[in-house]
Amino acid sequence: MYFRDVVGQDELKRQLIEAANRGFVPHAQMFVESGGAGAFPIALAYARYLNCTDRRPTDSCGRCPSCHKYDELAHPDLFFVFPMAKRERKKMICDDYMPEWRAFLSISPYFSFDGWTNHIEVGNTQPIIYSQESEEITRKLSYRIYESEYRILLIWMPEKMHLTCANKLLKLVEEPSENTLIFMVTDEPDTILGTILSRVQRINVRAIAAPELAEALVRIERLDPESARDVARMAEGNYLKAKELISVSDEHAFFLEQFREIMRNAWARNIKGMKTQSEKLAQIGRERQKNFLAYCQRLMRENFIYRFNAPELNYMNRQEADFAAKFSPHIYEHNVLAISEELTKAEVHIAQNVNAKMVFFDMALRITMLIRK
Repeated sequence: MYFRDVVGQDELKRQLIEAANRGFVPHAQMFVESGGAGAFPIALAYARYLNCTDRRPTDSCGRCPSCHKYDELAHPDLFFVFPMAKRERKKMICDDYMPEWRAFLSISPYFSFDGWTNHIEVGNTQPIIYSQESEEITRKLSYRIYESEYRILLIWMPEKMHLTCANKLLKLVEEPSENTLIFMVTDEPDTILGTILSRVQRINVRAIAAPELAEALVRIERLDPESARDVARMAEGNYLKAKELISVSDEHAFFLEQFREIMRNAWARNIKGMKTQSEKLAQIGRERQKNFLAYCQRLMRENFIYRFNAPELNYMNRQEADFAAKFSPHIYEHNVLAISEELTKAEVHIAQNVNAKMVFFDMALRITMLIRK
């Protein structure tokens, strides 16, 4: 990952490059985004630039031995920490997942937690950074630096750390080894230990500016300029969301079909259909269930707004809009909040490990009472 591969964020790139060339690099930095803005690509490109032996004014050289090793994500002074799920015959440390991690990053440096969990097929297991990782981190950071100016530990989603691991990290942040840098990437800083937050330099990665996102969609995704501008507006600075809007993924298509089914069953008072669907949704895994319910909440808002014939306020792809044309007349001020609250409660219950089949069936019954209100 190079700075040139990061979509937009030109001002932040300049600040990081200037800090690197001045040698003013805080030993612990946290890159914070709201999602899809490029915090991880920025952090990885920054790590590459810091250890490039022939830095250019705007980017790494791409030719030195360090850059070649970063190309393979196999630099001896670069360590990754990320959430994982325990498997049979697997330990609970990130090194055992490095082949899958490298393969995943090779697809795109822009990714989501859901994308990663689908890649490693976790099922109902909640991926975390296990307590054993703290021993690995300590061991790696005790080594001498092999060949670079900096040794870099890049932690994706530190909010997923087991408390033991988080406390060990706190000690390392307080007493870092010489020329050791700790980069963290998160979109949920409020869930991280306050003692860690107070000891890192926070770098806010803002949503990608619409013109920069539109330009990237033309250049990378081959959209025509007008379509790129429309997608950039709807994506609200989120490159991942923009890619989803361009082409409905299998996941999004599945979510939309399940949302349709919930509402059709509710309108028809089809109890048998509700039971069948609740059993199906109970099998898709807890993370996907939460993501699905969050998706339903968004679609409720979009269908309510759709009724006002103000397309500049709507953020739906073509398939969602086609459904909204038929469904939105049934969503109005008397039921939109109540239905949204039921979806929110279901998401909370799923997160609390309540039986998923019961949660989805109960939710469907309650929506049945509200949809014709």
